[in-house]
Amino acid sequence: MDDVPAGPAGPEPRRPSLSVVVPVRDGGRDFECCLRRLRESTWTDYELIAIDDGSIDDSGALARRMGAIVARHEQPLGPAAARNLGAQLATAPLIFFLDADVAVYPETLSRGMARFLADPSLTALFGSYDDQPPAAGVVSQFRNLLHHFVHQQGHFHKNERPAHTFWTGCGMIKGQVFLDFGGFDPRLYPRPAIEDIELGYRLTRAGHRIILARDVLATHLKRWTLREMVRTDIFRRGVPWALLIKRSHTVETDLNVKPGQKFCVALTFLVVLALLAMPVTAWAGLGVAAGSAAIVALNGGFYRFLIGRRGFLFTLAALPIHLIYYTCCGLAVMIALYQWHANGGGLKTQGTARRERIDRGAQSIPRPLRARVAGRLARWTARSR
Repeated sequence: MDDVPAGPAGPEPRRPSLSVVVPVRDGGRDFECCLRRLRESTWTDYELIAIDDGSIDDSGALARRMGAIVARHEQPLGPAAARNLGAQLATAPLIFFLDADVAVYPETLSRGMARFLADPSLTALFGSYDDQPPAAGVVSQFRNLLHHFVHQQGHFHKNERPAHTFWTGCGMIKGQVFLDFGGFDPRLYPRPAIEDIELGYRLTRAGHRIILARDVLATHLKRWTLREMVRTDIFRRGVPWALLIKRSHTVETDLNVKPGQKFCVALTFLVVLALLAMPVTAWAGLGVAAGSAAIVALNGGFYRFLIGRRGFLFTLAALPIHLIYYTCCGLAVMIALYQWHANGGGLKTQGTARRERIDRGAQSIPRPLRARVAGRLARWTARSR
């Protein structure tokens, strides 16, 4: 491997226009691909900062060989803490967060930079995965294609539309604003979760503008298993996101939680109940057929997209995985609501009558069995991989 730094070398130290921050833990070959694709970027005025979050492989050494500034956590602290450290080390006014298993296109950085240069009022933007995931298997293909499809929907003007969340898989933000808002919350999100969504809520609530840029694309290299999909959708995304919606009193109707998608979750539970009832009555089969047909109809655009990209047989194989996905979303909401009510709404009132958010260190008063169960579920949500 040739030793070529990421970004152009100059005779004197200079402040780059962009800092690329990549947290990594045992990144392996995907991380190497991530770094190599960065070096092919048409935008070359950047510094690369890799945060080695307790890796036991040579991820840190690999990043140094590829020209990165490397900092290390001896013990894994999670991507939220790793990205915060990277932002503190950054010297550029803009920060581009990138996951270690995501590979950019040559024009990805340039397209993001162009929007910030053209619009000084912009605070942050994020893109999406492309529709060419390399990982084989129905689960991996389904997950990555679902992400691409969801992020490409909506009313776009010049390939962009407003958003009130943020995404660190492939997202750019003003560094000073990120630091002023305290970055991500590693106490609430010690493991991969929805720390970027929570930051987006804080930013837009304060009047900052975030956009989703449809032409800012990157390739997701992750290989999904069904077990990892279930674990992620329930404990790393579904439960934390539902709790965040409750805390922030947000009526969420964008991306994965549009009204039609919420209805599909309800329909999926009816299908599951009908399946369980089939040994008792043959009429339950009609419920299974009707519920499944309704879900397919509500997701007609997505299934047509899958047929166009992978064919009819793949789409047929993806249907039960889609139902599992909806089941996980429903279970996550029920678990989150249980935790919320078992912990008194996640808030406590102190002598000053000021209510503190649970993601700022407040602890609810211990309760009997239901609080212990809720705490156990919360530990599952934050459990390390």
